[in-house]
Parts: sequence; C-alpha cells; structure tokens
Amino acid sequence: MAQHFLLSSASRTLSLKEIYKAGEQKAYDVFCKLRWPETGGEAVCPKCGCCDTYNITTRRKFKCKACHSQFSVTSGTMFSSRKLDFTDLLAAICLFVNGSKGMSAVQFSRDLNVQYKTAWVLAHKLREALGKNIHTGEVLDGHVEIDGAYFGGHIRSSNLKKNRVDRRLKQHQTGTRRVVVALRERLGRTLPFVAKNESDGVELAQVHVDRMAILSADEASHWDTLHAGWETERVNHSECYSDHGKHTNWVESYFSRLRRMVRGQHHFVSPKYLHQYANHAAWLEDNRRNDNGTNAINLLSGMLNNAVSRTWSGYWQGIK
Repeated sequence: MAQHFLLSSASRTLSLKEIYKAGEQKAYDVFCKLRWPETGGEAVCPKCGCCDTYNITTRRKFKCKACHSQFSVTSGTMFSSRKLDFTDLLAAICLFVNGSKGMSAVQFSRDLNVQYKTAWVLAHKLREALGKNIHTGEVLDGHVEIDGAYFGGHIRSSNLKKNRVDRRLKQHQTGTRRVVVALRERLGRTLPFVAKNESDGVELAQVHVDRMAILSADEASHWDTLHAGWETERVNHSECYSDHGKHTNWVESYFSRLRRMVRGQHHFVSPKYLHQYANHAAWLEDNRRNDNGTNAINLLSGMLNNAVSRTWSGYWQGIK
C-alpha cells in the first residue's frame, strides 16, 4: 500500500528550525524576492514605480531617486506597519499552513510569544489574503457539488427541566445562526459563502456555476430549482451516502474540516467573521496535496501583493 502524501518527507519542505537557523537576513531576502519578483528582489518604488533606489541599510528601507519617498519591503502591503521580525513572520506563516484544522489565536500567541491581540489580527490578515485567492470571480465548471452547513446560534439547555424551553422556536433563537453554502468542483476548487438560509445557495449557483456544469445536491426541497438550469444529480442521504455514483462527498469533506476547525480549535466563531474561517478551510482543503513550503510561499506572496487591509489595519485602535 502506497504511503499517504502527507506522511511522506516530500510534504515537509519547510520547518521552524530551518527558518530560525537561516537567520533574519535570509528571511528579509525572501520577502524582497517575493515582493519584487520581476527585478529579482531589487526594490521598486510603490509610489511612482521607479526602479532606481537608494538602499538605507541601517533601517532596512529604500529611498526612491525619482520621487524621494522612503519605503520598506512591506510598505503598502498587508504587512504594512509590522513590528515583528521577518523570521517571526515567516515562522507565523509556517505554523499557519501546517495547521490542517486551523490554529487558535491562543496557541498562535504562545508559539510566537506575542500578545493574543497580535496573534488574532495576524491570523485574520492571513485569512483575508487566502480569501482573495479563493474568490477570484471565476465560475466553476465540470462536476460541481453544492451543500450547506449551519454554524452558531446554539442554545444551551437549562439544567432544571422546569426552566427548559423549546429551542426550535424562533423566539428562543439567538439570531446568530448562519449557514455556510459551499460549491465545490470535483478535483477542483471550493467556493464558500455565508448566508442566513441554505436556500440562498440557488442564487449563488446561478452566479458562480457554469450552465454546462453538472450539479450534485442532496434531497433538500430548495435544491429542486437547480433542475431548471443545470443537469442535476440528487442523493437521498436518509437512505444512502452514494447512489450509483451520485453523491456530495467532496463538499461534505470540506464541511468536515470546517466543523473540526470551529469546534476543535476555535470553539466559538462570531457570524461576523465566519466567512474568514470558511475561506481558510477551503484553502486548506484545496491545497492539501501541496508541500508546506509551497503553501507558505504562496501565502506570503499573496500577502505581499495585496494592498493594506482596510478591515484589520489599526483594528485595536478603532481605525476602520
């Protein structure tokens, strides 16, 4: 029996030991090469695009010869105003991509030896970068599976029987329950969305799925509308998980990872940020066959090639 890829040495091409052994200068060089790959790591002014710059080595900054503005390798990126060393940032990305079920901010802060607030915002910045790689505007084609899973809004039952209420009634709900609707290509990409009702997935499919694709869904009645627009296969989960090849196992695999992430790592996820965790689980699921070094480089490149986060920049200072 062949060894699983994740158990092989080929899946481990990056480690914390290698990052800290290489040192701060090596980590800095990696940032430069990924920020400016066209020039081989030579600085390019983010303000005017000039390639002629002075190197201020004492502060790891550059000065443009054309517009005279000063900038660093992280200026104008999602790492803007960073205070951590470059080795710590690389280590953070390594830890982040190695967590197959995600990583809680508490564990993140302990491993990096930083405050909880620092770890929490950094993790969300990383998730934001992942989301931009996932939601690129491309439509899904081929064979696409669609399903939904509910998260949050759980009402704990009272200890005394006389104090218990019917938690199924609307007046006893918290209003924080949300559903993650996922569209997943077989052997392809996963697109997650957060909605209030699973039936909203029909409209999402109309926007993000090619009309020539084949859709697979379960027996829920709101998926009946899909038959009017696509060739649709249905499986009755009350009878079987697969009916002669008709199944939604791929999208269920994604939900399995997301549930373990929410319940096992984070324990509670606010509906305000549920889409961040849904994107994180989708990225982990789609890139599970890549070695951790490739995933770390791709994530770091995405962070350096995206603008300053408008959601998380100055979050704790109330800057929105």
